[in-house]
This record gives sequence, C-alpha cells and structure tokens, in this order.
Amino acid sequence: MKILGLSFGRKMKVSEILVKAALMAAEKEGAEVSFVRMLDFDIRPCTGCLGCINSLPRGGDGRCIQKDDLHILEEAFLEADAIIAACPVYAVGPAGLYKDLVDRFGPAHDYAFLDVEQKKRIAEGKTGDQLLDARIFKDRFAGLISVGGAMTQNWVALGLPNMHLLTFPGNIKVVDQIDAYDQGRKGSPLLDQDLMDRTARLGRAVAQACGKPRDAVEWAGDDGWICPVCHNNLLTVRKTTTVECPVCGIYGKLSVEGDEVKVTFSEAEQKRSRCNYDGKLEHCLEIRSFGAIAGPKMVAHAEELKLKMKPFEGYRELKKAK
Repeated sequence: MKILGLSFGRKMKVSEILVKAALMAAEKEGAEVSFVRMLDFDIRPCTGCLGCINSLPRGGDGRCIQKDDLHILEEAFLEADAIIAACPVYAVGPAGLYKDLVDRFGPAHDYAFLDVEQKKRIAEGKTGDQLLDARIFKDRFAGLISVGGAMTQNWVALGLPNMHLLTFPGNIKVVDQIDAYDQGRKGSPLLDQDLMDRTARLGRAVAQACGKPRDAVEWAGDDGWICPVCHNNLLTVRKTTTVECPVCGIYGKLSVEGDEVKVTFSEAEQKRSRCNYDGKLEHCLEIRSFGAIAGPKMVAHAEELKLKMKPFEGYRELKKAK
C-alpha cells in the first residue's frame, strides 16, 4: 500500500510536520509513503478551457492541457492508494494553492466522467491504450488536516469542509480529519503531544483502510458531527426545516429537542451525496446536458451576441506596464 502526503504549508512548519507525523505512523503499519511540499511545485490556476473534459469524447485521457508540474502529482496520485493532506488556513478557508489544485485536479479526475467514458469505450470494443488508465478507478482513501493559528474556531470554520473539495471528484473516501486550530499560541505542534498522538491515529486509520473495498471502510474520526457522510457540521438553512449539507449537497430534516439540534438525512439522500458515486454521476449527467441546450442557443443568437458583446470588450481594463 502506498500513501502520498501533501503539505500546502511552509517548509518544516505546522502542516508539514503533521503530514510527516501521520506518514510515520502509517509507515509503521506497513505503508510505503512519500511526501510532497506543494510550494515546491508549479501549479497554475485553472483557465476554465474545458480541455480536460472535451478530450474524452475524442479518445483523449482527460488530462489538463496546461504545461506545468501537475503531471508529476498526477502520476504520484495514480500510484497511491491513499493521500494525507494538510493545509493552512490564512483567511477562514484553505490557502489558495489548495484551491488551485482542486480546480486543476477535480475536473480532470472526475470519477463519474471517467467511469462513463471507460464503460463506453469498453462497450465499443476498445482495449489497451485505447482505454483510460485503470489506476484511476481503484478505491482510495484520505486523511485531512486543516491548520489554523486562530484560537477561535470560527476563524477557521471553512478550512476543513473545503478540504473535501480535493477528495470527492476522484471518489476518495475520507476516513479521518483533524481541525488543528489554535496553533498560534502553541509555537510548534511538537509541543502538543495530544495533537501529535491524534495525528498518528489519523495516519494509522488511513493505512488500515488501504486495500479494503470502499464500502467496507468505516469512519475512524471523532464523533459530534451533523452530516453522516462528510462528517462536517455546516448547514444551509432556508427558512424551513429542510436543510442542506453544503459539502455533500444533500437534504435533511432539522428538528430541535430542548437545546439540541438534530438533522436526519434519509438513506436515499446519503447515497446521492457528491462524496458518493451516485452524486457524482448526477452532476456528470447534468454537465453533459449543457451542450444540447446552450449550443443551439448560441448558434441561433450568434450575430446578436456579437453586437451585445461589443460594450464589454476591453472595458476599463487595468493593463500591466511593459
């Protein structure tokens, strides 16, 4: 079993120390581990060109067409059975580099898009190099660590939930997670034995999940969460008792017993979480329908759109000095 550690923080600071501590614990469980300091790699922002998605129907591999270091990480990911990622929180949510990787990695490795395409190619009798890389489809697992300096947890409230954005497109099951806030007062995580022990526990849980069927692996993290799928406590409330988990995109019924709030998510809703295959497939079919709707509309209004676009061309653009 191979586990890839990703740190989005500075060299030998909190995120890196915690990832390496988790990897060390995983290694003791028999895992082969490797570590990536993301700041050492050139990962450019996604341009929204759709080259990854559009290449699939033409027999392509769905990879991003930008030429930077993403291909190095992709190969490491395909070789891995699990990832352990830690990211600092600078402004309530994960650092920008994390989101850059999410935007570049997610569409190019969307499990549902790739699965639908693979099944289509198999049905057409394609074999060997005509098929997508089989490593894409193996069960993978993850441990996530959000790192924040604030002693007040709400200043890092969007850190851990947003870290799930890296895992659900690739059908990676999160088995444990840690909200390591209040680091500003501690100086170093090495001075917090409870945190180091908790991080080692995460590393062991990820290692122990490797090689098992996805559905056979249970949540190994802490209790006290609202959502039974992503194990986070965020809710979207819209004036009724029907609420939504914004991480999973599923609906539940809210009730209050005394001071205790409870949310019940049906089995059907849990199944269609974007963390599970059904939710990803639902989104895949939604996206695939756009072309049939928007394409004819754009053609029919081509001349009208040219005229309407004129006022927007170059409007008040700030230019770089040459």
